[in-house]
Amino acid sequence: MLESVGVSAEDEAAYRALLALPGCCLDDLAHRLGRSPDDLNATVLRLEELGLLTRTSDEPSRLLPTRPDVAVDALVAVRRAELDRVRAEARELLSELRAQEQHRPDNLVEVIVGQEAIAARFAQLLNQTKDQLLVLDRPPYASGVEQSDDKVRGLLSAGVTVRGIYSPDSLEVGGVDEAYSAADAGETSRVHPQVPMKLAIFDTTAALLPLSVDALVDSALVVHPCALLDALIEMFRLLWDQAAPMAPAVRDPLDARLMTLLAAGFKDDAIARQLALSSRTVGRRVAELMETLGARTRFQAGIHAQRRQLLDPES
Repeated sequence: MLESVGVSAEDEAAYRALLALPGCCLDDLAHRLGRSPDDLNATVLRLEELGLLTRTSDEPSRLLPTRPDVAVDALVAVRRAELDRVRAEARELLSELRAQEQHRPDNLVEVIVGQEAIAARFAQLLNQTKDQLLVLDRPPYASGVEQSDDKVRGLLSAGVTVRGIYSPDSLEVGGVDEAYSAADAGETSRVHPQVPMKLAIFDTTAALLPLSVDALVDSALVVHPCALLDALIEMFRLLWDQAAPMAPAVRDPLDARLMTLLAAGFKDDAIARQLALSSRTVGRRVAELMETLGARTRFQAGIHAQRRQLLDPES
């Protein structure tokens, strides 16, 4: 378990044995592990250097294990600092490339093949995201969506800004509740009736998108800084300005969901199914909202609601 933070399997076995026998001397620990004291002494020195144990000043000295949560947190912090340093050095190495090499087509766009490879690349890009994640959400979905959602929630917990634009199709089959759950977790969400593709943009330094818009295929593109990435970012911003907020700031949660579905272009029957209401009730409430807002179309009602501060105006 601890190999990923620099502890060998043999040293970890000694640390685990010490947790079960805290305060023992070197000979007792060696006897428990079936190793010679001289051989075990090197292990103890390494564990002491890693902060996993301390020795008392007694004679013979006793070995006291550090609490696992404290010790492992410290090791993780050290490893994270090392990885940050390596990442910074990699950026410096990139600057040593000749400008024409940096902008070769094969350096600007990656083709990723296979769902596992795409998921791994997505996770890698998420781990590198420090400031902002922009997402266009629409079907079809690959397996492992829940795991991706958990990683995005982790970014929110770390203070990363996450903005999502949902398509009407993505709100079907329980999607409204999932979208609201993401909004409750800190995501700033909006809905647009015409989301052209699935897309994720990481810190404005990379974008991930599928090769096919409508079919679930085993290939995707990663776009690095270039004119294409600039265009994808601008497209997201234009859609964002046109979209209606997902989390309405109204007193009635039912009205909040109704206005979200209204702005997404859902018909009365579809809204009724989502909200477990009769079509007549939905039709009456939609008509009241459109009359109140002076809107001629359903999507226009969602936009008017946004502009009149019936919906959360946060940008």
